[in-house]
Amino acid sequence: MLVETSPRRDGFQIIPEWLPHKECYLIWPERSDNWRLGGKPAQKNYQQVAEAISRFENVTVLVSRQQFLNARHQLPNHIRVIEMSNDDAWLKDTGPVLVMNALGKLRGVDFRFNAWGGLLDGLFFPWDQDDLLARKLCDLERIDYYQLKDFVLEGCSIHTDGEGTLFATEECLLSEGRNPQLKKRAIEEILKEYCGIEKIIWFPRGFFLDETNGDIDNLLNVVRPGEVVLTWCEDPKDPMYEITREAEAVLQKQQDAKGRKFTIHKLELPKSLYITNEEAAGVDPVNGMLPRFAGDRLSATYVSYYTANHGIVFPLFDDPNDKKAKSLLQKLYPGYEVIGVNAREILLGGGNIHCIAQGIPQHER
Repeated sequence: MLVETSPRRDGFQIIPEWLPHKECYLIWPERSDNWRLGGKPAQKNYQQVAEAISRFENVTVLVSRQQFLNARHQLPNHIRVIEMSNDDAWLKDTGPVLVMNALGKLRGVDFRFNAWGGLLDGLFFPWDQDDLLARKLCDLERIDYYQLKDFVLEGCSIHTDGEGTLFATEECLLSEGRNPQLKKRAIEEILKEYCGIEKIIWFPRGFFLDETNGDIDNLLNVVRPGEVVLTWCEDPKDPMYEITREAEAVLQKQQDAKGRKFTIHKLELPKSLYITNEEAAGVDPVNGMLPRFAGDRLSATYVSYYTANHGIVFPLFDDPNDKKAKSLLQKLYPGYEVIGVNAREILLGGGNIHCIAQGIPQHER
């Protein structure tokens, strides 16, 4: 049911991703103008991610009517498959932002979605079915939701510590294709009202040439309050070298909403990955979709992982730093099982593991 007030007024606050989950949702990839070879290689990656997450919590995969039988055949029986219209498979971006009150009651926030930039620099058109996913998921989960009719925001463009702090990049949230009618201060006030937070830590930029205009989830992840894991680059010739040090400087100068200094852990990038000629040729060129070109850099970073119930599912890139990433994540999450899944096909679609999975926490009715 639609609630006409706001989370802040009702005592609700955006939740951290490490709360115990009752369910995890993903969307089955299929569009041939984004996923090569009709999405078949990407479907294998999504299947692997879904199966890895299902070791820790219930998983539901949302799928179009055209792909229902295919998805049902490829996915194991313990993973639920539900038909639901969509434009593409990035549910963390298109699903609801989730807020909870002190009594454990859960609600959603339905921000607008315009494919990361609308008609100015968005990645596909139309996006109307993706814009409906937040309220559909709330209805499916039987939770009330708030709705903003004219404010664009994606789930991957914000991170939180669950204690009043929000993390975001200016490159993304202040981009001209999202909310050009609003200045930074006005955007801050809307986020405080509808995420129930007290402070925003702003970073100038996200991942180099990230097609989403620099979503925060390719730059950092939040381990626990006061502790973050930051994408890191040791190559001075790589543009990410300057970006990661810029982000580190922000964190060193700032405190969170509770006055804590940040503990920063660094996850070094894999070697730069690029789209091959064969991969680019497998994508159907369609007017209205961002084309894939051979030589385009992929946003490969280990911080785009999913935090499950006592499990971490993180991306693998067939790189020596894969082992270093797993070792660090195991130290950061004692008592968690850390599972790596090859993520190249997800990267080719424009995102990473964190972008495709939406956890629903356990909550009071």
